[in-house]
Amino acid sequence: MADLVTSMVIGPLVSMVKEKASSYLLDKYKVMEGMEEQHEILKRKLPAILDVITDAEEQASHREGAKAWLEALKKVAYEANDIFDEFKYEALRREAKKNGHYRELGMNVVKHFPTHNRIVFRYRMGNKLRRIVQFIEVLVAEMNAFGFKYQRQALASKQWRQTDSFIDYSEKDIVERSRAAEKQKIVRSLLENNDIMVLPIVGMGGLGKTTFAKLIYNEPQIKEHFQLSRWVCVSGEFDLSKIASKISMTTNEKDCDNVLQKLQQEVSGKRFLLVLDDVWNPDVDKWSKLKTCLQQGAAGSVILTTRLAEVAQIMGTVQAHNLTTLDNRFLREIIERRAFYLQKEKPSELVDMVDKFVDRCVGSPLAARAVGSVLSNKTTSKEWNTLLSKSIIFDDDSGILPILKLSYDDLPSQMKLCFAFCAIFPKDYEIDVEMLVKLWMANDFIPSENGVGLEKVGNRIFNELARRSFFQDVDETSLFKMYRRDKLCQFRKTCKIHDLMHDIALYVMREECVTVMGELELGKLENANEEQAIAANIKEKVDLTHFCFKWSDDIEKDPEHYQNVLGALRPHAKLQLLKFWQLPALEVLHLTGLNKLQSLCSGASDVIMCSAFQKLKKLKLQHLKSLKRWGTMEGKLGDEAIFPLLEDIHIKNCPELTVIPEAPNIGTLKLEENKPHLSLLVVGSRYMSSLSKMELSIHDIVAALTPNQSSVETLYDKDIWNSEASVTEMKLDGCNMFFPTTPSKPTVGLWKWCKYLQKLEIKSCDVLIHWPQREFQSLESLNELTVKSCKNLEGIMPVDGVPIQGIGQLLPRLKSLGIRNCQELTEIFNLPRSLKTIDIYRCPSTTEYVFADGRQRFSHAARPAACAKSSAKIVIFAYG
Repeated sequence: MADLVTSMVIGPLVSMVKEKASSYLLDKYKVMEGMEEQHEILKRKLPAILDVITDAEEQASHREGAKAWLEALKKVAYEANDIFDEFKYEALRREAKKNGHYRELGMNVVKHFPTHNRIVFRYRMGNKLRRIVQFIEVLVAEMNAFGFKYQRQALASKQWRQTDSFIDYSEKDIVERSRAAEKQKIVRSLLENNDIMVLPIVGMGGLGKTTFAKLIYNEPQIKEHFQLSRWVCVSGEFDLSKIASKISMTTNEKDCDNVLQKLQQEVSGKRFLLVLDDVWNPDVDKWSKLKTCLQQGAAGSVILTTRLAEVAQIMGTVQAHNLTTLDNRFLREIIERRAFYLQKEKPSELVDMVDKFVDRCVGSPLAARAVGSVLSNKTTSKEWNTLLSKSIIFDDDSGILPILKLSYDDLPSQMKLCFAFCAIFPKDYEIDVEMLVKLWMANDFIPSENGVGLEKVGNRIFNELARRSFFQDVDETSLFKMYRRDKLCQFRKTCKIHDLMHDIALYVMREECVTVMGELELGKLENANEEQAIAANIKEKVDLTHFCFKWSDDIEKDPEHYQNVLGALRPHAKLQLLKFWQLPALEVLHLTGLNKLQSLCSGASDVIMCSAFQKLKKLKLQHLKSLKRWGTMEGKLGDEAIFPLLEDIHIKNCPELTVIPEAPNIGTLKLEENKPHLSLLVVGSRYMSSLSKMELSIHDIVAALTPNQSSVETLYDKDIWNSEASVTEMKLDGCNMFFPTTPSKPTVGLWKWCKYLQKLEIKSCDVLIHWPQREFQSLESLNELTVKSCKNLEGIMPVDGVPIQGIGQLLPRLKSLGIRNCQELTEIFNLPRSLKTIDIYRCPSTTEYVFADGRQRFSHAARPAACAKSSAKIVIFAYG
């Protein structure tokens, strides 16, 4: 598709500006008073541009100048479109005032505002219009310099306006005849099967896999043979719960295990036929679970349709049926039926040309229907030849997409806009036609007609697009409503878009989608899959500042679903506010590198504050340099996000964060900071009572040596150390504030709290010169001690110049001691009998390690050769 002739929405957009500029409302209410000259220039120049725009679009494929000209034209057209919307609004405002609706609409309150002052309005809009006219005149000059030529535009057929009802130009009889042999072969195998069988139908897009599967599914013999028949459109994520719910007809059950149990009950002892249509990404584990449930049936058969051979290999139990391309004679029938349906007789010169179009369709019935619909509006051989010349560019894979793109290019301008707009819908989405028409109306895509309502014109446009195969599966469902004693029958019309047609819409709109700026809220994300989340391309929306994720609070999905969707919706690094609303099954959340993120919010209802992280167990925040707070709503300071089941928190390089989230069950806490803000906050707080493992790392040595006065008072405040902590494992990296800088200073209360501490690692504490013997006296349960990179550590604190070695037994349960990279170390505190292993590495001031009783209690393998060259000697005393 990348090399196709570019026919974007620029032409329709310019046409829309031309229509708005010619609106009768502008003259009737004199909203362009004083701007008549610029208005007339625009009305003359815009048709001139439209005359050559087709040639410009064709040249844009091989001329950079033409491409740049079109981009500039598109930018001006969007701006002009907005300006004429302002003129239209002003005209409608004046009309409302004239008709006496001014006060009813509340406009009398703002009548003195500058925006509604005629003089101010004329001045402001005059400046905007003059700017647009200047741009248009430059573009017209460039247009002439490029030598763009006039190309006669194909007149839009008026035949589609003859009726409001949708005519079903189905080729079902052709398809049945063309696939009769293939169908009977599969029907026979299904009827003869006595065990569960999974039959894949494989073929490229547009071959009619779904239509073929429907022929089998609706075959009378199949209906009579199988006791249970279900059709499930998968299309995208292989959602086990959703698929099982559709098979078992369960709508209210949320728990996946319960749904699978009901599925087993539904198929138990029955002959069933299940069709899984449009399978893309089967999850092996989920498919195994589904298959196990289906095996409860007496003799079940599964038909799946897919474009991918690997899907067939994973899921199939029998050889896949590779759907062949449609024979040319059937393609010819489809094209002729559509091309000549308005003509009583088929012109012989056109009939002779049909085969040339058949060759372009490469066996695809979808392409044949699209081509036939385009040809129905062409009545001369010259028009047909022109069409042939435009369809010679082939896609590398199949050649189908260029043919379908040709059918889009043949649409009238307003229809192009209407169809391209449908790119907003996900693939295989069931579109409500009434809502679609209203969306077209809201975006001003529907041209006005004298005496005809916009909704009626919109329905005509839809019917014509459906006739041209842009929409499929058009269905009308009757809705009965009781009004007093009368029964009112209403109809709800729905449709879908074929995957390939959807690709056309996405291709056309690839650069036309609105730029998302400021705040963005995505709701009902339980209905989204990973593929759709990736397609949202959130990371590239660099102007987004506030982002809200919303899941419904009454729907619970597999935790993997939440993780996949969240990962695919990863925003850019400049986001300022991230808000979550109901993540009922999310267990792991990892945010990193969002340098502008200032607040992380959880969801809340209007009545009760509620947690968006009901099952979150692990939270990891890294390099969030601007994150300041946790907020329940809109990032308000003071409100805390609640994590009822959170067990593991890792916060790294979040310098502005000064509060820990509300999490009553924290078991593991890891903080890596430049300055000890959070570390000092945690120590002595209520969080200590639930912690079992704590890692504190301070990278700014100066800050760790000189904490602020309030923090110092907290460390030595006796009132906060009344209870005992449950911490069993602790790592202190650069945490100088927990050790006294002078012998006269009191012991930090932290150590008195750590009665049950079993494992301790001290690293890079430069303030540590002597062994902290007073602090160690509280560590009655410690069995593993590691000291690393304490460059100033020398040994036991001396009294009157003599080292004290018999001050009493320390660490009575110590079993393992590791000392690494302590360059100045010459002696070790008294060690208990419980010690089993000593590992001393890169301590050049020591060479030999001997207990007082002469017994060696450590492995020679732990003693590095580098120490052997040192001349110093250390004696390690043990009690005994």
